[in-house]
Amino acid sequence: MSKKTMLYMKECAPIFSMLQDERRQEITQLLFENRELSVSSLTEKLSLSRPAVSHHLKLLLDTGLVMVRQEGKERYYQLNLKTALDQLKNLTASIEKDIEQMK
Repeated sequence: MSKKTMLYMKECAPIFSMLQDERRQEITQLLFENRELSVSSLTEKLSLSRPAVSHHLKLLLDTGLVMVRQEGKERYYQLNLKTALDQLKNLTASIEKDIEQMK
């Protein structure tokens, strides 16, 4: 693989790491279906403790896969997939280019 492809893989590694966890997959699915949810709503829907949900959301937030907005005392989360999708598209295109060059 090219150096460019390897750089794209490193860039995408945190995305893969975040999405390998089933609970974070559930959170992203719920946020996709509902556009935006509070920690309280996610806690109810997932049957997880509030600290556990908050932990997963912090990891997703740190990776840039979700965004948060504050309204009073409640925090509302929504997906932020544009950057991640762009990174994954770059990786895919680079791999395809590498494969073409092998022919």
